[in-house]
Amino acid sequence: MKDKKKRSDTTNGPVISRMRRSRLYQDYRKAFTKATGLPLELHAPHDTKVHRPPTTKAAPFCALMAKANVSCAACYALQRELEEKAQLEAKTIKCFAGLCETEVPVRVGENVIAFLHTGHILVDRPDKVQFNRVAEELVRWGTHVDLKQAEEAYFATRVIPQSHYKSLVQLLAIFAEHLAAAGSQITLQQNQTEPAAVARARKIIDLQSQEGVSLGQVAKLVNVSANYFSELFHKATGIRFVDYVARVRVEKAKSMLDNSRARISEVAFDVGFKSLSQFNRAFKKFAGEAPTAYRARSGGA
Repeated sequence: MKDKKKRSDTTNGPVISRMRRSRLYQDYRKAFTKATGLPLELHAPHDTKVHRPPTTKAAPFCALMAKANVSCAACYALQRELEEKAQLEAKTIKCFAGLCETEVPVRVGENVIAFLHTGHILVDRPDKVQFNRVAEELVRWGTHVDLKQAEEAYFATRVIPQSHYKSLVQLLAIFAEHLAAAGSQITLQQNQTEPAAVARARKIIDLQSQEGVSLGQVAKLVNVSANYFSELFHKATGIRFVDYVARVRVEKAKSMLDNSRARISEVAFDVGFKSLSQFNRAFKKFAGEAPTAYRARSGGA
């Protein structure tokens, strides 16, 4: 089951890359790091690397520990544990040295497509007793690090009061919601480097999504075999053809729910779903809530 989840996570790669390059993310990241002095990174679920802060924002102690392979293994284990706990909401845990790290999930519908990662700070001012425990752990691991340097770096680590840090994490959670909305739109936008067949397919789907549109029909229209088109489309967009069509329909449904008095059943059939139950399942999957809840929350007509 875990392997299946890992494979599905990799399909979000193109979307996450484009989210990282988006003006929304770049501007927020710059403002956040400038205002708080904290690092901020966006990464895919089950990313195999240890998420370290940029060099200019690295906590002195973390920068020193980065040179020790045993410490890297501990950081990796910590971040895997943190990611598992942060599937539904932001979570913060402490490393062996007492530094906080936080993951904030970016959710599109029911799926976590990415995480915002920050931290590498202390929420309590360190003391000698606390560092001695850290030093003992480093010695036990056999880490080759100068303990005098480690002590200096540890006491130079930034301290942010817990209440203040909690508020910063709440800001990230709000941003994650905006980023999730952008991620949904990015999925539907054309990538300038994608194959011409995929670009043409996107246009066909957008124009014909209210009708019965199948993979075989679209593949024929763009002059490639169905099997090849299925693989090509998935690789370029990071989403299966049937899910892409459903997402296009859901986005059109959201617009109708926002701007018309049509009944939900009418909206479902107007955007191309064959049954109300099918519409409800797809809407919750991609919007994260039922159509009735969406309309009530958005204040639709």
